[in-house]
Amino acid sequence: MQLIDILNTLTYIALFLALLWMGKWAYRLINPKINIGNELLEKDNLAFGMVQVGYYAGLLAAIGGVLIGPSRGILHDAMDIGIYGILSIALLNLSALINDKLIFHKFSIKKEILIDQNKGTGLIEGANYLATGLMVHGAVMGEGGGILSMLVFWSLAQAGFILAARVYALATPFDIHAQIEKDNVAVGIGYSGALIAMAYLFMTAIKGDLVSYADHLTNLAIDAAIGFLFLPLARWATDKVFFPTHNLTDEIVNQQHPNLAAGLIEAFAYIGGAVLIGWLI
Repeated sequence: MQLIDILNTLTYIALFLALLWMGKWAYRLINPKINIGNELLEKDNLAFGMVQVGYYAGLLAAIGGVLIGPSRGILHDAMDIGIYGILSIALLNLSALINDKLIFHKFSIKKEILIDQNKGTGLIEGANYLATGLMVHGAVMGEGGGILSMLVFWSLAQAGFILAARVYALATPFDIHAQIEKDNVAVGIGYSGALIAMAYLFMTAIKGDLVSYADHLTNLAIDAAIGFLFLPLARWATDKVFFPTHNLTDEIVNQQHPNLAAGLIEAFAYIGGAVLIGWLI
């Protein structure tokens, strides 16, 4: 590796650290009543820590879409990282608002995370940030796209996330809102896995060079349809393959202490299946 390559790498790292700082500043600006340091260091709020990890992981995934691929020069790359990074910060925070108001609208997510320290809710909020970051990663990776395509695919993905939440609710024989509000971490793990799985399918559908909107929209529609069919099938397969002598719902809902291991296996089934589908199509 030549000296110029090392300097360029250090420049990219510095830009990313600057965006992390901007992301932290934006989060504080949008949530002025939240004392981040107090939640993490004084209250040892694990639920809020999950939110923060998901937020920065989503930002990392989004910026990664800009970094992958051939360089067009350090100045041009720096401009792309700055523009798409700032836009990604805005979209991540807007996605959280959509998650709060349109998906988990039956209770206050902030109250669950900050007051009740509900780890199931923290997982879902963090997963929502990561899911948005994965989708943005796919939208900005490759040539031919731009800010408009990024906004178009982000909007479609948010609609897909809302529909996926409805499909998940239909596929599960319990009230997910009630279980999350009861601090059922196992249910939060399972739903988070489903959300990330759908985001991965959306990402694989739109990544690459944007030759035409028609091609990308067709791929997105096909992958979304596969995902909506896959969610209930994956849950059924998890129940039959991993718990042949038990019932998945009983393990994560119908017992005094929900089985976190069962929730993890359910989440793995969604994510692992989505990765396999992404490899095959």
